[in-house]
Amino acid sequence: MTLPGMDIGALEKFLRAQDVEVNGELRVELISGGRSNLTFIAADDVARWVVRRPPVAGLTPSAHDMAREYTVTSALQGSAVPVAKTIAFDATGSALGAPMTVVEFVDGAVIRDQDDLAALSDAHIAASTSELVRVLAELHAVDPVAVGLEEFGRAEGFVARQVKLWASQWDRVKTRELADVATLHAALSEALPRQSAASIVHGDFRIDNTILDATDPGRVRAVVDWEMSTLGDPLTDVALMCVYRSPTFDLVLGSSAAWTSDRMPSADTLAQSYAQTSGRDLDDWGFYLALANFKLGVIGEGITHRARHGSDAGAAAERAAEATPEFMAAGLRALKGHQR
Repeated sequence: MTLPGMDIGALEKFLRAQDVEVNGELRVELISGGRSNLTFIAADDVARWVVRRPPVAGLTPSAHDMAREYTVTSALQGSAVPVAKTIAFDATGSALGAPMTVVEFVDGAVIRDQDDLAALSDAHIAASTSELVRVLAELHAVDPVAVGLEEFGRAEGFVARQVKLWASQWDRVKTRELADVATLHAALSEALPRQSAASIVHGDFRIDNTILDATDPGRVRAVVDWEMSTLGDPLTDVALMCVYRSPTFDLVLGSSAAWTSDRMPSADTLAQSYAQTSGRDLDDWGFYLALANFKLGVIGEGITHRARHGSDAGAAAERAAEATPEFMAAGLRALKGHQR
């Protein structure tokens, strides 16, 4: 069977060149793809690895940055943040024609949709969400200099650049005019926090971007999908985690996500749990919620834009932009509701 984006022979040759022992026949299967990085499990007679590379079409380099993912997970080895053990990185794409990361396979449970969530009791959900918040707080407590990530991004001016970035992205992907987009952009520009903390940020933190212990969902075995990570304001991570809880996010994903289920803690509960766990104040919280809504609204619009230009397919992609007005309105409400 042909696997798009994978050449098993080239992968084996690369692994051996990196002094990775391959015992017996190397077997590879695709476990996720679509809009995300292609993720494969490679296995021989003894070991298993996870191989990730960008999609074969519709490549957006900033959203599929393999070097970024490998750099941060390498730096976090041995930290309080659970990550898979890094094995090898093909920066030039010599093996598969695109950059590729190889990490050890982490056995566990990935809770992506509400069918997956049904396997967890309410007590398991409470334990896992509490642990997710703790792990996020641990990430934000890591000293970037101490782990060699001082050049990983530019934390100064991060939130201002985020506002500008997502406004520019809107201009590139909009499928119609929406007055609330310009209104929210202007309001965010006026409400920029006077002070901003700095930490490593994941950029896409929610339950399905972690691997939970299969028998103890209250233990996170690994945080995954680091391609959006950088140095920035930790409250952007927290706010995005909270806004992902909106049922509107299902339109963006095209599925019933586990994280949008009403069995999960509310966004307010998650935020307060983070504040208590991390010891951080949620200053200017309305701004951060509004920025997260702005970002998700633009992302939804972008999915539909790409679908209409042939880079994405399916009714779900066509409908993703239906989320955009909802997120923009929610962003405006967040700013208004938290003004001081």
